[in-house]
Amino acid sequence: MKSYLLLLYKLITYNVKVIFGNKFVYFVVAAFLFFAFIITITIFDDPQFNEAVIYGFLVFPGLLLIFYPMAYGIQNDDDAKMLETIFGIPNYRYKVWLVRFVLTIGIAAVILFVLGNLANLTLYRFNILPMIGQVLFPITFLSSVAFMFSTLIKNGNGTAIVLVIVSFIFLLFAEPLEYSVYNIFLNPFEEPRDMSEFIWLTIIYKNRVYLTILSVLCLLFGMFNLQFREKFV
Repeated sequence: MKSYLLLLYKLITYNVKVIFGNKFVYFVVAAFLFFAFIITITIFDDPQFNEAVIYGFLVFPGLLLIFYPMAYGIQNDDDAKMLETIFGIPNYRYKVWLVRFVLTIGIAAVILFVLGNLANLTLYRFNILPMIGQVLFPITFLSSVAFMFSTLIKNGNGTAIVLVIVSFIFLLFAEPLEYSVYNIFLNPFEEPRDMSEFIWLTIIYKNRVYLTILSVLCLLFGMFNLQFREKFV
């Protein structure tokens, strides 16, 4: 049992180093600093904290954490001359990149849990696990979108540019679609005053279902692209 746990630990630590390009600590520090920066700006702007505000605080550090691993993952393997080795592993798409995708989301969830606890202790009391669960929906969706584009573009900088443009478009439509099922950044804790609770819960449910389905489709499409190894090496 101990040997399996040790092997699992080594597997996770190795993949974390690869995913974050040996700069994991920097990404964690950046997420905390960004979180503190947003809180500071909000304190000077509007000191009324609630669950809806905390949700916004957590979404953007989460996006910061998944941006680099998803955009530069394939390029990092190419730069390290590891693509040929990875393609030689049976079911490499699932054993390597799917595992890294899940690890990235898991690491983001753990760090967001810590940030959520800090916000819970210092800003506003709320249920942490439901909050983190809701935050992970847009983060997982954008992670799968970034992964899909990385398999199409095969270049970290190109993927990063496209991802920034796509995220900007989603943010641009976030306000007009504020209470729509099609809003990627729908805030489930910001209930509109002129809408019944049942309708609002239905909108949240449909939005989360759509995000889940789209996340799976983008992930599967990216995995499908990875089977054409001759396009990557």
